[in-house]
Amino acid sequence: MGFTKKVLVGGFAAFMCVASTASIAAGDLTRRPTKLPDLVLGTEDNRYLLSQKEYNLETGKSYKLKVVSSGQTEYAVQAPEFFQSIFLRKVEAGDMEIKAVSLTELEFEQEGEAEIYFVPIKPGKFEFYSEGLEEKGMEGVFIVK
Repeated sequence: MGFTKKVLVGGFAAFMCVASTASIAAGDLTRRPTKLPDLVLGTEDNRYLLSQKEYNLETGKSYKLKVVSSGQTEYAVQAPEFFQSIFLRKVEAGDMEIKAVSLTELEFEQEGEAEIYFVPIKPGKFEFYSEGLEEKGMEGVFIVK
C-alpha cells in the first residue's frame, strides 16, 4: 500500500473514531427528560375534568409525564396505540420504580400519582382516555411529530 493510500485510510479511520465518539458523547437521550404539564384527573368541583387535552411531542426526545388522580372517582387511563409507539423507560408510583416493556393502562382506585418516563419512537396522533368516561370529556390526544 502506498504512502498516500495509507494516509487516506488512516485519516478515514481517525474520522470514524471521532465521529462515533461524538455520537456517544451526546449521551443517553432517555436520561434528561423534558417535563410535560401534569395530567390531572378530576377536581373537587368536576370529577370528570382533564387538566390537559393535548400533548405535542417529538420522536427521539425523552419525556416525563406525571398523571395525578384527584380520587373523585376511579380512573383507568388508556392510550393503547400510544403505549405501543413509545420506548418506555420506567414508571414511578409511590415508592416503587417499575421497569416494563410496555403499558396497558394506569388505574387509580383512589387519590394518587404515577410518573411515566418515555421516548416517542413513532409519529402520529394517538388518543388517550379514561375508560368508560370518554363521553364525559375524559379524552385527549398525543400528537407526535
